[in-house]
Amino acid sequence: MPLLRDYTAEHERAVNLGGDAVRALNAGDVDRARDLAGRLTVELRSHWRGEEDGLFSQLLDSEHDLFAEYIDPLVAEHRELGTFLDAMDLSVPEDQDRFRREVFALHRHIAKEEDALFPASVTTLDGDQWDAAIAAWEAAHPGERLLGTGI
Repeated sequence: MPLLRDYTAEHERAVNLGGDAVRALNAGDVDRARDLAGRLTVELRSHWRGEEDGLFSQLLDSEHDLFAEYIDPLVAEHRELGTFLDAMDLSVPEDQDRFRREVFALHRHIAKEEDALFPASVTTLDGDQWDAAIAAWEAAHPGERLLGTGI
């Protein structure tokens, strides 16, 4: 499924940016860490919008009430991390420490999506729902195409 492949690629970019920012902090290069954290924030914003308006929305519209119990905490994690990323100051040691913890927590968050939600979506959504999810991804990524599809 091209959409899931792209979400996974976005996860990889986010993990790499976060890891690089942590390594920059550990090396004392706060300016580089700020730049990388800013790029991470941009990556996550479009990713979250695509997920929430697309895949998550379609799963919540399905006949399976179970998805809300799983998706609502994921969205809450998006909001909490987004609020922190917007307010953090990486020159402050406490924010540096929290940023490190948040990058580590991002790995667990991604695993919840990739190991459970993504596979469940393959067996739950129909063609029209996948089309709607893809349209939401496109709206969240203006001017971009799904990898390798020409779409």
